[in-house]
Amino acid sequence: MICSGCGAQLPAGAKFCGACGAPLAPPATFGGDAAAMPQKLDYSIIGDNLQMARVRLAPGQQVYAEAGRMVYKTPNVAWETRMTGETLGDKLIGALKRTVTGESLFVTYFYANGPGEVGFAGSYPGRIQAFDLMPGQSILVQREAFLFAQPTVQFNVALVKRLGAGFFGGEGFILEQFTGPGAVFIHAGGDFLDLTLGPGEALQIETGCIVAFDESVNYDIEFVGGIRTALFGGEGLFLATLTGPGRVVIQSMTLQRMRRELAPGQQGSHDRNSVNALGGLFGGGSGD
Repeated sequence: MICSGCGAQLPAGAKFCGACGAPLAPPATFGGDAAAMPQKLDYSIIGDNLQMARVRLAPGQQVYAEAGRMVYKTPNVAWETRMTGETLGDKLIGALKRTVTGESLFVTYFYANGPGEVGFAGSYPGRIQAFDLMPGQSILVQREAFLFAQPTVQFNVALVKRLGAGFFGGEGFILEQFTGPGAVFIHAGGDFLDLTLGPGEALQIETGCIVAFDESVNYDIEFVGGIRTALFGGEGLFLATLTGPGRVVIQSMTLQRMRRELAPGQQGSHDRNSVNALGGLFGGGSGD
């Protein structure tokens, strides 16, 4: 909690600011539920393949972001880099979760003492996708995709349930999970294709091209048609199968593909043989 009057950090459940004495308004609730619904963010996403998110913060409103993702801010937006969590144990657990998903150890909190603005962008060419999550609603996201979110959004580690999906899925055994209420913003490469799968409807996807999907979507890995196709078809040995119902977001350019194209001497731009495909066995493609 942050005091909207002086910007001081406050313990959970405080009714008055210990620094300036200002009374704190009780959090709003949604439909009588105990889960607090945050004030809706005023934002816009500008650009094409080098996108930036502009967030206009109301007095007292705040967001937390992956370290190093801020592009600019107005002077009345204060910032503080710290670990998430109230207690030391919560901070250590939160740091461990972020480390295993490839994110930095710390996050940066931005809060407005008056109307202010802050801008965020990814670290390589790509697009930004916003998800407005209801209380208890979760999405699963590829590693290292987190950009920023409202403080009511919980960040967790999601373990792939099937061994095959973990070994050969391109993302390893670890995915990021975000649970509402609140808005969360992610960044990935190239352009996005946003699909909604019906119950039982399936889609086969190149393993590294999955950006995000609803928790209700089933995720598995399947061996492609034949040995010749697997070894010489340029698509690797495995494809991811996502089965609805739920939303799926796919990216057209992965970070690993971009690296191959920028350094063609190290590896052919279209040369994906069985050894490349088995890379998921040894840790999952960071950003692939």
